[in-house]
Amino acid sequence: MHRFHKQLFARVFGALSIVFFCAATPLVHASDAGKIVWLHNEADAFAKARAQHRFVLLDLEAVWCHWCHVMDEQTYANPEVAAEISAHYIALRIDQDSRPDIANRYGDFGWPATVVFAADGTEIIKRRGYIEAPRFLSMLKAIVVDPSPIVVATADAAAMPTQHDSALDASTRDELLKRYRDTYDHTLGSLQAAQKFLDYDSVEFAIVHGQSGDATETAMARQTLDAARALFDPAWGGVYQYSTDGDWQHPHFEKLATLQAQYLRVYALAWAAFGKEQDRQAVDSIRGFLDAFLRSPDGAFYVSQDADLHPGEHSDKYFALDDAQRRALGVPRVDKHIYAQQNGMIIESLATWAELGGDATALSEARKSAEWIIKHRALPGGGFRHDEHDAAGPYLADTLAMGRGFLALYRATSERGWLQHASAAADFINLNFSDPNGGFYSAKGAGLIKPLPDFGENVSLARFANLLARYSGKPAHRAAAKHALRYIVNPELALKNLTNPGVLLADTEAQTEPLHLTITGARNDRDAAKLFATVQQLPVWYKRVEWWDRAEGALPNPGVTYPQLKRAAAFVCTESNCSLPIFDPAQIAVFLQKSHEPQSP
Repeated sequence: MHRFHKQLFARVFGALSIVFFCAATPLVHASDAGKIVWLHNEADAFAKARAQHRFVLLDLEAVWCHWCHVMDEQTYANPEVAAEISAHYIALRIDQDSRPDIANRYGDFGWPATVVFAADGTEIIKRRGYIEAPRFLSMLKAIVVDPSPIVVATADAAAMPTQHDSALDASTRDELLKRYRDTYDHTLGSLQAAQKFLDYDSVEFAIVHGQSGDATETAMARQTLDAARALFDPAWGGVYQYSTDGDWQHPHFEKLATLQAQYLRVYALAWAAFGKEQDRQAVDSIRGFLDAFLRSPDGAFYVSQDADLHPGEHSDKYFALDDAQRRALGVPRVDKHIYAQQNGMIIESLATWAELGGDATALSEARKSAEWIIKHRALPGGGFRHDEHDAAGPYLADTLAMGRGFLALYRATSERGWLQHASAAADFINLNFSDPNGGFYSAKGAGLIKPLPDFGENVSLARFANLLARYSGKPAHRAAAKHALRYIVNPELALKNLTNPGVLLADTEAQTEPLHLTITGARNDRDAAKLFATVQQLPVWYKRVEWWDRAEGALPNPGVTYPQLKRAAAFVCTESNCSLPIFDPAQIAVFLQKSHEPQSP
């Protein structure tokens, strides 16, 4: 599992299985092996423990907790685990909702919780969250051998669930990591290359690692983010394409919509992760250029602005001028085609900024662009044309970019219509672009030149379809993610380029549950709105954010059953646990902080 998810996600919100241990003498009959007899009163449990010289195992659960059910079905149902408990433990199960005193004592952990006491009530160990059967069995046996109180070095030391199998083989993963590190320019930032630009997958990878506490990765991300600001236009805003001569001082001045979108998204992620004002300023710079030069009167976005005022004449002196001096000479040509691909990418970046930065204007701009593209570029079945009339196609890039944009809009609004559009886009991709041999073609076959799968598109599709599947719950979306992933993890392709950190991101996300944040409450409830804004702005991209108003019916993928409360609440489920309901937005940060603290014995 990616270190970020291991150290941030699985520790973010506690869920404990509380196991109480007592000094034990095995007392088990053959007929009892493989079956757990649960008690529900702690007085009875400790009385039995003292009489039989056993440990007490308390499973503190919530009836609505998803990971409590998983723990029950996968860990406690395991015959070896059940036999070990029957042999050495008195099993005690308590619904935390029925016991506020116990719930308060272990409330920082969330649910399920596992704690072990000795027969005299001495707490030996406590563990937060879902614990998979092999690890749980090992823990039970270790306590029998040595029932001394256990000090846990890190909050998730024993609660980490088993990863799904990585699609990357170990040697390819190691080589990708090595190349990622070896290609980094420690003097100037970014990649060691003749052209300097912000490689967005590399920077996102560094941000993710930096958030896990890796100071080296944070320094790498910051060095590149700060150095790349040399490519920002000081007069009009926006980002030049790249700089030549192996440094940041020789820019080529074209401004492509695709680059504006990618840089905007990365700086939005950086601002959320690090809280640096210069990253917010970078976002503002790009948005200013988009609004001034690439936004159409109807709210859709054009393709690019030329690098030259006069074609063929290098314009370094021109771009050294201020706004008034430039306009006196003229403005470089803007390509006013409106393509679905470029608009989808900008929609995603604006919606991401609206989510992480709480910017309502950015959300409004993303909506307008999406509505225009739906009206003017949509194809039957959920796909999109590139232009008003296409010479070939349809092309994967357009529907993929719009699908990602729709999913970002759903995250920013929790309005189900956007999720439906994202799902339809994924279904269209599955139907029209899938290569039976692996991956997805860049276009639907038509004409003499046969389209081939594009590696970068398949990386983007693997990440999109995987996260979409977490929201939609549809097997077809999960299958699409796996199909794209199988293509990009092929060593011959994954190692073809100098560096491919996007493959590492896609593989990690495929084997990791996203941070799941749900607000329950009516749409017109101000407290619910405040909670939603708070969880949106948590500095994590790989997350599932939803707002459940019961009047709208069940959630699209109702994997967790939430209690019906009289007030708005936030619930958080990580890959291993679910939180108590949180009513105060400020307490979300408090809970995050506590969940990072080491568990006491």
